[in-house]
Amino acid sequence: MQSVFKTYNRFPFEITKGDGVTLFDDTGKKYLDLTSGIGVCNLGYNNKKVKQAVSDQLDKVWHTSNLYESHLQENVAELLIQGMDKKVYFCNSGTEANEAALKLARKATGKTKILAFDHSFHGRSYGALSLTGNDKIKEGFGPFLPDIYFETYNSADALNKIDSSFAAVILEIIQGEGGIVVGDYTWLHEVEKKCHQNNVLLIIDEVQTGIGRTGKLFAYEHYNLDPDIVTIAKGLANGIPVGAMIGKNALADFFGPGSHGSTFGGNPLAMSAACAVLDTLDEAFLDDVQQKASFLWYFLEKEISSLDSVDSISGKGLMIGIHLNQSVPVNQVITQLHEVGILTLSSRGNTLRLLPPLIIMSSELLEGVKKIKEVLQNETVSL
Repeated sequence: MQSVFKTYNRFPFEITKGDGVTLFDDTGKKYLDLTSGIGVCNLGYNNKKVKQAVSDQLDKVWHTSNLYESHLQENVAELLIQGMDKKVYFCNSGTEANEAALKLARKATGKTKILAFDHSFHGRSYGALSLTGNDKIKEGFGPFLPDIYFETYNSADALNKIDSSFAAVILEIIQGEGGIVVGDYTWLHEVEKKCHQNNVLLIIDEVQTGIGRTGKLFAYEHYNLDPDIVTIAKGLANGIPVGAMIGKNALADFFGPGSHGSTFGGNPLAMSAACAVLDTLDEAFLDDVQQKASFLWYFLEKEISSLDSVDSISGKGLMIGIHLNQSVPVNQVITQLHEVGILTLSSRGNTLRLLPPLIIMSSELLEGVKKIKEVLQNETVSL
């Protein structure tokens, strides 16, 4: 690839076809996908229901401006808010959703200070990047937005920081890019309590954790939290670009006509796909995800956690981080897994990250665990 900016370190093969949880490259090699396109294709590849919904919409209209009514947007919004007193704004990505959340929080509160966390990731545009606690990806792009403050995730110091001078606190229930760091139940509730006591909005970024990834529609549901704003994207339309911000009704007046917008946000193709996805993620489907997750975690603990190359395992549902010790570079492991037909991801801290499609079968999860174990054992021996 000579004509494209080299903003990615790409592996030397191209994915050309997919079906279910199986992908094929340009040489015909077959892979078991444990990435979901970085948590996007939660319903797998070539999903018939999503494909049919998009195909049907293509025969009608695939773009119209947001100057007109959209029953598709209303349908998706209703599925997202589940009868609660909330509103939805549609955009094209998680980054855009977090930009919208930042703007809404500042306008609604009349304050500018935002508290975010070390090792967080909220996107790469200026507002979202300003909220991101990763200095490496921010190098050379400053100065960033003022009044953004960072504290350590899960720390008491962060709780002490929250006072009425802040407009909002933004956090991820599980820091995905930050190394699969799971929020402590008590700490998250203390954050929420401090926010509500001080008229500070709580923004939860569910871009990677939402849409069934942890066995609930949103990860915050495991913790019985009550966020003011939630941002989502990735799995919402199973690969068709889309993002959304969900906010409480009390915030609606601050996002009136002309206050914010998007040319392509909520377009008919994305909304058709999102509706198909959300129709699929019913209670029975999510219960099945939790059962498969329990199965997977049992075998991760049994087969992987005790390996010499593994320090620990973290995550929730089908969002897993295998924390390798420094003697076994994660990128080396990923490359070795390619050779045996397994696709995986990395994350901060030499972490092997697994985000399998939610439709994966238990037998396929077991196959993945077996091959990961074999590679990690061989890597340990070779070193």
